[in-house]
Amino acid sequence: MKPMHIQSPENTLESLVHGMRMFDGIEFDIRLTSDDQIIIHHDRTISVDPGLLSGRSPFVEDWTLDELREFGFCSFEELLNHPEIQKAVQNEGKVLVVETKRPSLNVKRSGGLFARKKHDVHMGRTMHRAEQLLDEYSIPLKSIVHYAFHSRMGAATKYGGIKAPWSSLRPNIRPIGGRRTHRTLALPEFVSNSFNRLKKKHQKNGSPMMPCAIEYLVSPTNRIPVGKTVGLHGKQLETLTKQRQGFPVYLWPVKPTLEHSVLNAGLSALTDHSNPALTWLPSGHARWHQPATLPLDEGQQQLLNATDEENHLSVLSELKKETPPWKEADASRRRELLSYWKAKWNWQPSIDEMLTHSTESVSMPWEFVRMIGHRGSGKTQRPVL
Repeated sequence: MKPMHIQSPENTLESLVHGMRMFDGIEFDIRLTSDDQIIIHHDRTISVDPGLLSGRSPFVEDWTLDELREFGFCSFEELLNHPEIQKAVQNEGKVLVVETKRPSLNVKRSGGLFARKKHDVHMGRTMHRAEQLLDEYSIPLKSIVHYAFHSRMGAATKYGGIKAPWSSLRPNIRPIGGRRTHRTLALPEFVSNSFNRLKKKHQKNGSPMMPCAIEYLVSPTNRIPVGKTVGLHGKQLETLTKQRQGFPVYLWPVKPTLEHSVLNAGLSALTDHSNPALTWLPSGHARWHQPATLPLDEGQQQLLNATDEENHLSVLSELKKETPPWKEADASRRRELLSYWKAKWNWQPSIDEMLTHSTESVSMPWEFVRMIGHRGSGKTQRPVL
């Protein structure tokens, strides 16, 4: 009998390694410490019992890397130094989706609410320091993407001399207040930016992919933005596919109830659900963890979709045995897969262009539909540690 899965706290090394093993890549958050090092941490305040802070500042950016590691938080360098992470990104084509976090406006070095240049410089410096480590550990920059809730990412990447692909998270969430404040301040931008308008902004910025909140695609919130409504089924899905024109979209957060529909629509999914025992989705479909790095051809996908709950484990087992990873697939199988996906999801690059990309680099085109472990193995309760 297999031991019961116990989820590790978010953004810890254990969580990140497990997420990378299970999915096509991982998403996580980075912050710049007081000694200009990179720590992996989501919240503005240190996510431990406040009594452990000994009356010091609660904000991550006011602490050194070593001090934060003593609590048990993972450094970016520690992650990149892990052999499983190196193998996954350098050899298997898996990806790192790196969200750079702005400090609280109460942190002195942030400059406060109106110090725009300081905000841009800080974000640029954080990404620059991250890229120094990526280069040190020979991580291919085509296999990572920077993004952030920062309206001036273009300026920030210029200050930092950023070489890797980048994108931005919209609607923008400012580093003040809590969830209710965030949603209230983000609402006007959500209303005024349809899915299609948002996509065009990302294309204009040269972004390789578009991070997208699930609210854009599910009822009733998908009816709020001005413009044509897009969704995961029926005419709304037809509109989505037509508007998207194959442009890569990374959707968050994707619950198991929606996972099959999201992947079937040709969208990548950020998931908080990494229990290997979750093999049958609430939608009535078998779960496939690695649609990009262990891709199914059309016939295999039809078999997976058609299986019932009683037989799904044997079908999953057989498919895992017979399916070659993308890195081991020969030119004929790669062309077959790309032809299937291009026709289904209206991809714009030619098959030859995508084959050339895959031949010249271990990384795969961003068009590939991926499952991404959110904060490694998924978001966990507070305090994290």
